[in-house]
Amino acid sequence: MTGRTLYDKIWDSRIVTQDGEEDILYVDRHLLHEVTSPQAFTALKDKGREVRKKERTFAVMDHNVSTRNREWSGAGSVSQRQMELLAENCKTFGIELLDINHPDQGIVHVVGPEMGLTLPGTVIVCGDSHTSTHGAFGSFALGIGTSEIEHVLATQTIRLKKSKNLLVQVVGKLAPDASAKDLALYLIGKIGTNGGQGYVIEYAGETIRNLSMEGRMTLCNLCIEAGARAGLIAPDQTTFDYLKGKDRSPKGEEYNRKVEYWKTLKSDSNAVFDRTIQLDASEVVPMVTWGTNPGQVVPVSSVVPDPDSFTDSEAKAAARRSLEYMDLKAGQTMSSVRIDKVFIGSCTNARIEDIRKAAQIARGKRVSSNVRAIVVPGSGRVKRQAEEEGLDRVLLAAGFEWRMPGCSMCLGMNDDFLKPGERSASTSNRNFEGRQGRGGRTHLVSPESAVVAAILGRLGTVSELQEVRV
Repeated sequence: MTGRTLYDKIWDSRIVTQDGEEDILYVDRHLLHEVTSPQAFTALKDKGREVRKKERTFAVMDHNVSTRNREWSGAGSVSQRQMELLAENCKTFGIELLDINHPDQGIVHVVGPEMGLTLPGTVIVCGDSHTSTHGAFGSFALGIGTSEIEHVLATQTIRLKKSKNLLVQVVGKLAPDASAKDLALYLIGKIGTNGGQGYVIEYAGETIRNLSMEGRMTLCNLCIEAGARAGLIAPDQTTFDYLKGKDRSPKGEEYNRKVEYWKTLKSDSNAVFDRTIQLDASEVVPMVTWGTNPGQVVPVSSVVPDPDSFTDSEAKAAARRSLEYMDLKAGQTMSSVRIDKVFIGSCTNARIEDIRKAAQIARGKRVSSNVRAIVVPGSGRVKRQAEEEGLDRVLLAAGFEWRMPGCSMCLGMNDDFLKPGERSASTSNRNFEGRQGRGGRTHLVSPESAVVAAILGRLGTVSELQEVRV
């Protein structure tokens, strides 16, 4: 008998009904934010429908909030209205909301896991593509559109066509200066932004097992940038330890029973994957994007590639367009690229581990006078933890701005954005044209590399920083 993958097991356990090529799956957790939910709530009101499972629905304000202050109008009139609508809709329909002034408010994909709302073996949806982050816990987590949000609110189910299975097996040990962010960018560079299209990725191997939960979340967060529908990592003792004692996690004997079930959530030894990719973690080095998609990536210590080096005509044309937009030249060293702004934050890299790493490198250093650098914790809890550990004081002493939680400069939808022509080193997940502000140029990096860029005023590596007197 053919074994089943982790994705197969979760999918089969949540089928409500099968309908041709699509199945209807039960949704265990529906996460909402202010940007993609207003139209869905309006449709519910127009049709006279209620929210089917209020206790499985949870809302957070994150995309539009100002991380400079907690005034509703801080990020602009459109953003203010979206937040007001979320507050009104959650009150009308009886949905729990972490609003702009809640002490635990933060980015939805940071808040969900830290509160224990994210559990193994569950189906989690949210109107945000980086919902895949929650797959780090062994949950099938995916972003959905506004019409699907309405459907989930009304029925607590979702209609889906099952994706294929892709196994990414990672062996070996990451170098001390390489992180989960570098591993994710390295993979995207290998397979391209369409390499995972039509698949759900399961990450496995000793390298993955050695990652912290924060590292696993970073990896699953970025699987979307490889074109995958979602990412998964089988839960293990690291997962169980993280979840124990969380607010909404099972307690006592129920927790023990759940752990026994969670232990079964792994691909069978004879499971068949539609595709398998093998990676050697020892080959991963600090990475940085040079172009306008996450697949246009090279080692920080490398050079900008020549468009003529690409064999595919579309890739050549894309490279030329990217270099023009980014104002870079083929053969230019990445370490020569000057940086105007540094952003450490987003649902990719705004957890306590990320801030600890940033503070460790920043200690005793100073941000370049030519750079504005901000650190935006992913939630109120992350902020308080960092402050208890004195990380904020280290970062402030180094010249970083220490902000309140929110999505901030990840997407230019609030009062943190790049001006035309400005260049950033960013720990976020997308470097598309205009993503961080119209005409802005984004280089995706790890938190460690972001700190280096802030101090040197240009792209560089930690080892390079150690050799430079600053």
